[in-house]
Amino acid sequence: MQDNSKGVYFGIELRESYTCVSYYQINMDSPETISTVMGANHCQIPTFLAKRRAVGQWFFGEEAKTQVKLGNALAIEDILPKAYANEDILIENERLKARDLLLIYIKKLLNMPGYFYANRRLLKLVIAVESLDVQVVETFAYIVSELGVTRDKLMVIDFKESFYYYTLNQRPECFLHDVVLFDYTGSELKHYYLSRNLRTTPQIVYLQDGVHGRLGDNPDLEFEEIIERVFAGKIISAVYLLGDGFDGDWLKVSLQKLCHNRKVFAGKDMYSRGACYAGAVKDGAKDWPFVYIGDNELKMNLSLKVVDKRIMEYLTLLNAGDSWYEAHGECEVILDGSGEIEIWIQKPDSRDAKVEILELTDLPKRDNRTTRLRISAKPTSDIEAVVTISDLGFGEIVPSSNKTWEHRISLV
Repeated sequence: MQDNSKGVYFGIELRESYTCVSYYQINMDSPETISTVMGANHCQIPTFLAKRRAVGQWFFGEEAKTQVKLGNALAIEDILPKAYANEDILIENERLKARDLLLIYIKKLLNMPGYFYANRRLLKLVIAVESLDVQVVETFAYIVSELGVTRDKLMVIDFKESFYYYTLNQRPECFLHDVVLFDYTGSELKHYYLSRNLRTTPQIVYLQDGVHGRLGDNPDLEFEEIIERVFAGKIISAVYLLGDGFDGDWLKVSLQKLCHNRKVFAGKDMYSRGACYAGAVKDGAKDWPFVYIGDNELKMNLSLKVVDKRIMEYLTLLNAGDSWYEAHGECEVILDGSGEIEIWIQKPDSRDAKVEILELTDLPKRDNRTTRLRISAKPTSDIEAVVTISDLGFGEIVPSSNKTWEHRISLV
């Protein structure tokens, strides 16, 4: 087993407007966020890249903006959405892939920690974005491959999931009951509401969200009314306030309501720190008695019933709670009996399972236990997966037929 005590988890909150970077080692009490100003708590780095005119020199963040204002560099606009769309960007008559420009920006970020990262092994790079889709995941898969980082060291999560990891890594009294985060970044106020099912093992965690738009001329009163609606009939242990929208001294009556019998915290780096915790949890470096079932997570467990050393057991191919964009399961088995495979499908909060019988049509007739199969499962959505079965034969004794069977498995 590798020693993770000397490795580093990096968490990056990546928005179109700004980025936060945090790092974490398992011997630290909590993740640290990298400030762009020495001795100050300034963690928001503009998601901005610029190229010095007629020279192959790149600037990022505040320095890039400064160089553009001085006329020394050309601004690269909308780098994030263009990278997701896999577009090209024309710079001084040279056409470059937006993903390669985002790669330059990510490299600049990873070089920021300096001595914190020197001689440290990268355990996981966890990127938190506002929302996930296939294009986003493919973008960062390309970037880590260009960084020379293996795919298993990358995690891409959304802000909701990052909040989940951040919240449940705090002191237990902070999540004794439900927890709410209000995110007022830019022009939009939204909230995430976290609750747990204490009757399941592991505990299933649910996150609901709501969008409230921009607060108007009386933000204190409007926010107080939003609080009343979100909190109605609920018991809440802690509230987190995130975003520039909460800057200033307008929180008065609403803050009093928030602080009544509950803990309230404010900050601007919760997503990047939550991303660090996500990496440590996924690595098994922290005990984690929770499963989060969100928009991007599998809603089902997929298993095979197998016999190993004369003991009947279930071999899991896909786990509920894993990101369906990244999940993949594979095993090899020896067929014992008829030419069919049973797949067990189960919701994480239910003891009942449904069984799908996968027929191996036209499988060559052979002696029992002389057919080896490779079985792999890859999700196509949060409730559906494709199971692929390949005939491997049985070594030199029985040649493979090169047959492959594909079956679509669905929770519904």
